[in-house]
Amino acid sequence: MNPSMPPTIPYGRQNISEEDIRAVLEVLHSDYLTQGPKVPEFENKMAAFCGASHALAVNSATSALHLACLALGLGPGDTLWTSPITFVASANCALYCGASVDFVDIDPKTWNLCPNALEKKLKEAEKKKSLPKIVVPVHLCGQPCDMEGIHRLSLKYGFSIIEDAAHATGASYKNEKTGNCRYSDITIFSFHPVKIITTAEGGMAMTNRRALAEKMALLRSHGITRDEDLMTQAPDGPWYYQQIDLGFNYRMTEMQAALGLCQMDRLGDFIKKRRQLSQRYTHLLQGLPLTLPFCHPDANPAWHLYIIRLQRDQISKSHREVFGELRAKGIGVNLHYIPVHTQPYYKNMGFREGRFPESERYYKEAISLPLFPDLQEADQNRVVDALTKALGQPS
Repeated sequence: MNPSMPPTIPYGRQNISEEDIRAVLEVLHSDYLTQGPKVPEFENKMAAFCGASHALAVNSATSALHLACLALGLGPGDTLWTSPITFVASANCALYCGASVDFVDIDPKTWNLCPNALEKKLKEAEKKKSLPKIVVPVHLCGQPCDMEGIHRLSLKYGFSIIEDAAHATGASYKNEKTGNCRYSDITIFSFHPVKIITTAEGGMAMTNRRALAEKMALLRSHGITRDEDLMTQAPDGPWYYQQIDLGFNYRMTEMQAALGLCQMDRLGDFIKKRRQLSQRYTHLLQGLPLTLPFCHPDANPAWHLYIIRLQRDQISKSHREVFGELRAKGIGVNLHYIPVHTQPYYKNMGFREGRFPESERYYKEAISLPLFPDLQEADQNRVVDALTKALGQPS
């Protein structure tokens, strides 16, 4: 590493305060490291914030997706549809259940799952009697999808909806918080370190349907119940429990929940700073040969990511060259995401490039710029300056 080079600016980074550390230490000194009071406290706080009836904390958003699929009865012979521009977990959750996966191309403006493409695909699937059981819209960058439109299609074609809001904690749609499940059966959040708030690893499933919440809660902990009615009828004694389903160990720890609770106190500040930095990027990048993020008037994004797209016909360098030059200057850019259907595992299932052209076009142009609450304006200026030079533009 060149000692004269400034430190690398990561694309994302957690914000951990002394209060966060004290909250975790208090749990470590307590009687409960798992299955104590902090997890339900965190769940209740998230449910109240989002306006949902039920919240289930788990050890990752991937686990939340898996439980959501199982609770909705997804299994062999069923199909789940999602966006190709997402992390692989949004599709893999169907495979965990023995179901099939297919994709719906993205909208060229929002880069989210396109409602028009979805409607067209549903009409074709209805003729073939191959409608999906579940559709998973992904709120890329923290911008909610057109959930009202997707929900309207669900009523017509009979599919369930899981909102993948891994990027969208704190976002709003039509002036209501993402996670209220007004237009979906279940919403899932991620608390990975680069997300809006963190529990180190962790996730949450939100729902307004008690039966879904109870099913996910059962499956989260081995399919075992200690129901009070069961205890009073226990043939052996008060230690009795029953496994009534094949579940998993997807529980969140008390330390993670304590961290999440403390992070929730700063969620508003995190979102405010991300929105300020995003607006500043949009101002500073005007006039460059880039396609900047489009914000739908119905959405108030959480801005987990700030993604630009290169207008490749207006620059002399390739996508890879621009990306490499930024990395070489200590700008920790990333790319979210490689289209899922182009991954080797999915190609082995029969998917081929060319089926979702807008997603593939996006992949050839997209770059995620550094964005996190502690990003300083001087560092943001450095990102913009390096990008301007990489694009061959005058500073």
